[in-house]
Amino acid sequence: MRKILYIILDGLGDLPCTDLGGKTPLEAALTPNMDSLTRRGKSGVMYTVGKGIAPESDIAVISILGYDPATYYTGRGPLEAHAAGLSVKEGNLAHRVNFATLEEGKETFGRRIVDRRVGRNLTQEEATGLCKAINSEIRLTSFPADFEFLNTIGHRGVLVIRSRESKLAGRITNTDPAYGKEGSFGVAMKDFEPYFLKCQPEEGFEDVPEAKMAAALTNEFMQKSHELLEEEEINKKRKKEGELPANIILSRDAGDRLPQFPKMEELYKMKWGCFVEMPVEKGIAILTGMEVIPVPVPTGNLEADYPLRANKVMEVIEDFDGLYIHLKGPDEPGHDGDAQKKKEIIEGIDKFFFGQLLPKLNMKEVIIAVSADHSTPCSLKAHSDDPVPLIISGGTITSDNTQDFSEKACAQGSLGELTGTQLLPFLVKLAKD
Repeated sequence: MRKILYIILDGLGDLPCTDLGGKTPLEAALTPNMDSLTRRGKSGVMYTVGKGIAPESDIAVISILGYDPATYYTGRGPLEAHAAGLSVKEGNLAHRVNFATLEEGKETFGRRIVDRRVGRNLTQEEATGLCKAINSEIRLTSFPADFEFLNTIGHRGVLVIRSRESKLAGRITNTDPAYGKEGSFGVAMKDFEPYFLKCQPEEGFEDVPEAKMAAALTNEFMQKSHELLEEEEINKKRKKEGELPANIILSRDAGDRLPQFPKMEELYKMKWGCFVEMPVEKGIAILTGMEVIPVPVPTGNLEADYPLRANKVMEVIEDFDGLYIHLKGPDEPGHDGDAQKKKEIIEGIDKFFFGQLLPKLNMKEVIIAVSADHSTPCSLKAHSDDPVPLIISGGTITSDNTQDFSEKACAQGSLGELTGTQLLPFLVKLAKD
């Protein structure tokens, strides 16, 4: 059986950018190594969750690992909290959260959000200090309940609220206006007003006590943490230095239990390892039974980060039947609307990851798939429902004469259109044929 290298470039897909001469960052990037994989293999496009859905990373990753999100998804909050080491039992309320910046004013809810990510420069030390203050000084009193708040990477964090008297329900709305829900799925909003929202029970759950209590406790935490953060020395220092204060916490994608995934080893009769960088991918990996291969958090130095990962692949490849490799790089500049930066990161991945990895592989003994979990167009600064490019190469796969790895070229490839749940079973079949 051949090895599988399943490589996901987070947020890779895009739309034509005016500052790149009407090309997407992938089209404009110099990518000789990914182009060589394309020329020797087959290409297509993938709707990672489904047509018309602009997925968040969680449901996209669940889907491209072969699981139907409609069956298994229970919210992003439980996934990230579990990955961060917090206990999430049935009836606990787990949120994914961000430190953010709220404009000055008297009221908390309804005020304008200046920056959802505190300028992307909140240090780990600052976030940890703010987190420590919140945990030590805030108590929830609207209902008998306790909480754990933990920062993860940069401005990101998780919040778990546990009632002492009853279960809580995750069927509540976000306080972060940039994300909504379609059914049980969290989705990025194409258009939204940047105002801090009050948490409420979802439509149809207004009279459910567990949802009403969950919303009330969430709002209490948001109000009290905002008041504390406004007075924290860390934020006062940031303001003096001309930086944005981390004075509000945005919540989204609440859930009240962990998903129960069948293990990937049982589904595919293969041993899987993974390289993941963000808490949500780590949570999914742990719950699906993949072995998480530790690598340092990316530093932003492409010439250091990507060869390290390529070399690590070669170190462990013989220990696994398949490796899932999730590289965050292209997504953040997409959210920032920085097409040039996104292009540079794609070029860095091609040169320093694929350029290091491909010469060391026996291509007849591996199946390599390269794709994305979603598109993050620079013009939208958000995820979109556009399909992502896909190439599959190696083994006995023959060429379909696609010449370069890009959204436009892959759309003409012989693989046509796939959905996320179709891809991994197809790769397993190719590996075993």
